[in-house]
Amino acid sequence: MSLNAKILWIFSALMGVVLLVVLVVGLYTLREFSLYTAERHARSVAETVRESLTESMVNGTIAKRAEFLERLKGVPGVQGVRVIRGPAVDKQFGPGLSMESPAGKEEAEVLEHGLAVFKATENHGARVFRAIIPYIASATGTPNCLQCHMVSQGTVLGAISIDIPLDDVRQQAITAVSLLGLFMFLTALFALFLLRRLLHPLVETANAVKEVVAQAVGGVFSGRIERRTSDELGEIASQLNRLMEFLDEGITAIGHRVGELMGYGYSCQNVGNQLVTTTEMVEGLVEASRFKQAIEEDQSKLEVYQRLAHVLGDQYDFHHFSVYEVASSKNRITPIVVDGELDAACRWCDPQILIDANACRVRRTGHEVNAVDFPGICTMFRAGDETHICLPITQSGSVGCVIQMVFPRDHGQLAKLMIPFIAVYLRETAPVLEAKRLMEHLRESSLRDAMTGLYNRRFLEEYVTTLVAISQRRKGIFSILMLDLDYFKQVNDTFGHEAGDKVLKTLAEILLKSARTSDMVIRYGGEEFLIILMDTGAEDAARIAEKIRAKVEETKVSLPGTVVQKTISIGVSEFPSDADTFWQVVKYADVALYEAKNTGRNRVVRFLPAMWKEDEKY
Repeated sequence: MSLNAKILWIFSALMGVVLLVVLVVGLYTLREFSLYTAERHARSVAETVRESLTESMVNGTIAKRAEFLERLKGVPGVQGVRVIRGPAVDKQFGPGLSMESPAGKEEAEVLEHGLAVFKATENHGARVFRAIIPYIASATGTPNCLQCHMVSQGTVLGAISIDIPLDDVRQQAITAVSLLGLFMFLTALFALFLLRRLLHPLVETANAVKEVVAQAVGGVFSGRIERRTSDELGEIASQLNRLMEFLDEGITAIGHRVGELMGYGYSCQNVGNQLVTTTEMVEGLVEASRFKQAIEEDQSKLEVYQRLAHVLGDQYDFHHFSVYEVASSKNRITPIVVDGELDAACRWCDPQILIDANACRVRRTGHEVNAVDFPGICTMFRAGDETHICLPITQSGSVGCVIQMVFPRDHGQLAKLMIPFIAVYLRETAPVLEAKRLMEHLRESSLRDAMTGLYNRRFLEEYVTTLVAISQRRKGIFSILMLDLDYFKQVNDTFGHEAGDKVLKTLAEILLKSARTSDMVIRYGGEEFLIILMDTGAEDAARIAEKIRAKVEETKVSLPGTVVQKTISIGVSEFPSDADTFWQVVKYADVALYEAKNTGRNRVVRFLPAMWKEDEKY
């Protein structure tokens, strides 16, 4: 029910109740007033009759009292008058007229008790007010009752019965109440009309406020209210209009600014609820800021990739996606995370992109690839019933990563709405990821020998704790080969340092080819190298060392104008059988190497406890 109808209905109900109460009270009041008036009239008639009868007795004309009483019937407002003689009068003066005898029980009781009776009754179908009023003997006044009547004071001398018609009074009362009711009804109608006129601006303003607020809830703040009055209601309309103007301008400005921060030409205009959209955009920026703070505190780029995968999978509910890393120097693309799995195989693209990065359209163009609006735009995509959107992460002016989101075709429009939000995360990720990659590159450079590309001694010092922990947890073993070229100084002295560097590079290549992926080859210093053979005992390590020794011996290194062949000496030790600390095992391998040098070089020597002498320097 509308406010206008509710107010009018309540007012009408109240006026109806008031009118009903007024009518009931009016009828009751008029009835009581009519009875009161009839009683007063009856008492007046009774007093007139008493005085007339007293005068008749004094003047000796009491015998003509019947004619007097008959004339009283013609008095307006009196239907019948009858005098009733009491027993004391009959006793003194004898029986009176026949009409003066009690006509009923009520008259007899009045003569007996001296109490007047007043009541409304029916008389021949007409409504009348009947009063039976006693005459009580009194010694007051001149003349008084005791002068003529030989009775004591207070004796009931008689009574008078008077009938007063009520039909006319009732008709007049009904007419009066009807006129009053009509007046009240017309007054109520006029008041209702005035109330409606007064309520019209209020109702119209309230409806306008309702519509404008509903529009604002829906994100539209352009609604305005017409000012209909100059009172407080008009002031409310003006203030609300100013508020809506402020919200409209403020939300629009915020939306534009946030849209600029979101990038991708994104705007909250014409995208549904402006307020909700702007709020979502702001929340997206806040979450992206928190994401950036988190990834800045991560140690490695792999953790950054994992957080990005969490955003795609958990926050934006993409079940299928790929995160690729681009190696610009090698023109290669490597899948880092595929459908939430680390180091998974390429699943949604042709494997050709892993060999030739330029086969990837995003990598080649540096632009978004949107297969929702442009089906088949990327020829490398390999999903039949799915479609995709790929976004680049630009680092130092080139594409450093590619983010691919795969989803059902009928989810395309929803996915497009998420792209600006995801792009914010990618924009925040780009500098952090670039910094992580640079730091890892720098760290990798500091842990590798610049000439041979092998890990250096610093790497060994950082990795040793992890290596030992892994071996102890698995209850495994590993062996250490300590290698040193024989008479390497002669190469530098005879052919120069460039020739020596070439020999060392050749040796590094031989060592890398002889070791497994799980093994570590380290340039320990100068012409000295160290190999850690994982899950390998000393006997197997000695056989591997022998193959390396033979390979080095048969290798010919071409130098300007000559060819050089070198030999190598190798010491072997085992963890934890030789020692339970890593550096002690390295020391034992060095002791074995020292033994190989002392016993003729170009040989492999397994460490034996007898070789260890506390007082010797190795």
